[in-house]
Amino acid sequence: MTNGDRPNALPPLLNVGFYNFVMTHKIVALVRSDSAPIKRLVQQLRHEGTRLIDATQGRRTRCVIFLDSGQVVLSALSQETLAKRLSRVETAFHEDERELMEGNSPDSGGISP
Repeated sequence: MTNGDRPNALPPLLNVGFYNFVMTHKIVALVRSDSAPIKRLVQQLRHEGTRLIDATQGRRTRCVIFLDSGQVVLSALSQETLAKRLSRVETAFHEDERELMEGNSPDSGGISP
């Protein structure tokens, strides 16, 4: 069952810090920001001004998130932290899907109608 099969279902979101969220199915890569090529890319995108989303709230950029739309998101959280959060989001999403497939709603306490 996919998100399209459930009415009013939203795709899972990843908190990239400071209550900024990214749709998990759009993420292509989580990359550390300390390498010279990534720093150059971020500077180029800042100068371009169209595809860069700064979600650091003025903090140091620790992770660069590439999206399938070509946009790039900057996060103050490390890629390890984001990867753990992404893993938890995906696990919870798949558990909810499994419960729905079995006929139990997550709110029903496991009791089938």
